[in-house]
Amino acid sequence: MASLIAAATFFVLLHLLVSGTRVRDAIAAKIGDGPYMGLFSLASVAGLAWLGFGYAAARNAPWNASYWDITPATRHVQLGLMLIAVIFIVVGLTTPNPTSVKQEGALDRPDVVKGMLRITRHPFLWGVALWAAGHLIVNGDRAGIVLFGAMLALALFGTASIDAKRKRALGPKWHAFATQTSNIPFAAILSGRQSLKIGEIGWWRIAVALVIYAALAFGHPYLFGVAALP
Repeated sequence: MASLIAAATFFVLLHLLVSGTRVRDAIAAKIGDGPYMGLFSLASVAGLAWLGFGYAAARNAPWNASYWDITPATRHVQLGLMLIAVIFIVVGLTTPNPTSVKQEGALDRPDVVKGMLRITRHPFLWGVALWAAGHLIVNGDRAGIVLFGAMLALALFGTASIDAKRKRALGPKWHAFATQTSNIPFAAILSGRQSLKIGEIGWWRIAVALVIYAALAFGHPYLFGVAALP
């Protein structure tokens, strides 16, 4: 358990206390953006691997008590959240977005705010948040709470961290983009700053997400040793 907690702490703090702060700016100013991104990527991969191995070792340990169990209702809720999560993640990864790494230039496009960005400017992270929340619902054991709780916290606080980083780096360009969009999904639409246009998202993106969702749902017992479907 100690290794899992240490891995979760390292992975979360690496992103929240380094990536999105002035610490990142200071390091990049000294060694350059390229070397910084290389070192940060290596640290992230190492942290993610540590987290995975720590969870694998902890999930079957005798002390890994469970505080709640999966039920038919929570299983169906989780499956619904996973569908939305996969759509957000796939669309987020395939949509030009100035909040993504090395995509700040998207702000120069007059039509940058379209599709999923009308819903949220952080679709990938909100997808991760939904994925983590859904898994927390059906994984009430201590190891699961640490793993999925850490990923949920990282995704939610990560949106604010990226916003702060982009604001420092891009100034007025970022302000114009931020005022047209929202961090919280659908907030810009509900406030009247945007309108929902599903067609702009790209039906091919939604189709890819559905295929990935089906593959994960049916392949879950082979990939992770636990059935996702009833």
